[in-house]
Amino acid sequence: MKAPRRRDFLKGAAGAGWGMQAAAAPKALPTVELGQYRVSRLIAGGNPMRGFSHSSKKLSQHMLDYFTAPEITKFLLRCGQEGITTFQSSYSATVRDGLVGAWERGSSIQFICLTSDRHTDLAEVLRLKPIAVCHHGGVTDGLFRAGQAEKVRDFVKKVHDRGVPAGVSTHNPDYLARMEDAGWESDLYMTCFYNMTRTDDELEAMLRHRVLGEVFVASDPPRMAARIRQCSKPCLAFKILAAGRLSETERDLEEAFRFAYASIKPTDAVIVGMYPVFSDEVAQDAELARKYSKAT
Repeated sequence: MKAPRRRDFLKGAAGAGWGMQAAAAPKALPTVELGQYRVSRLIAGGNPMRGFSHSSKKLSQHMLDYFTAPEITKFLLRCGQEGITTFQSSYSATVRDGLVGAWERGSSIQFICLTSDRHTDLAEVLRLKPIAVCHHGGVTDGLFRAGQAEKVRDFVKKVHDRGVPAGVSTHNPDYLARMEDAGWESDLYMTCFYNMTRTDDELEAMLRHRVLGEVFVASDPPRMAARIRQCSKPCLAFKILAAGRLSETERDLEEAFRFAYASIKPTDAVIVGMYPVFSDEVAQDAELARKYSKAT
């Protein structure tokens, strides 16, 4: 596929109906600096589009079936209307086509890609002109656990060698501290509020019981947030809703957003996956971001 250029898309879509819709004045959201770019403090996350519900296989399949490329395009245009300037996702052909479709229809949404040497070829990712590329958190944690953290650092250097800002995603606050203490060259970090990469043995030692499926430990977010505040680089906090578990009631949802923004640095942002099948989650989440985050 030929490398897309956002500016070309904007020019080409100037007279199109979708482009006119996307060009309508968006509602404002606070933004922060990410290198030479400014990103909204609410970033749209791509897990639902990739079928990663972190809930059940059936919900994951429902998400994957819903988010065709045209639906991703429509979703990203809706994000632009609510002031969300940036989209973060791992790579797939469907995500690529949906993103390109949004650009063709006038969107200027920016892309942050999550990947690793085990995933998509970096050259394929770079054709989408991402504003940053972050090393996949699950792979990060596995390499740290195996004593191979330098492979993660080498990935950061490889992305930098291609002239693109580079970051690292992790679910473990101790790994974040290690990277900071060692002076890694990362431009940013993606930081999960919940440690999703504990082993079964670690969970059993912590809880004194074997568990089924993924576990969200309520004491995790304050631990990661403390490390985020100590971090010198911008952090993009994710899973602030515990993969939807904190959105069961309006009160829980609002408290999760309040806690997230109160707990991270003013120079940080949050990534939230949205699934707009049952309600306009884009508008709901953007309104909470406007309420609890402040412009810098």
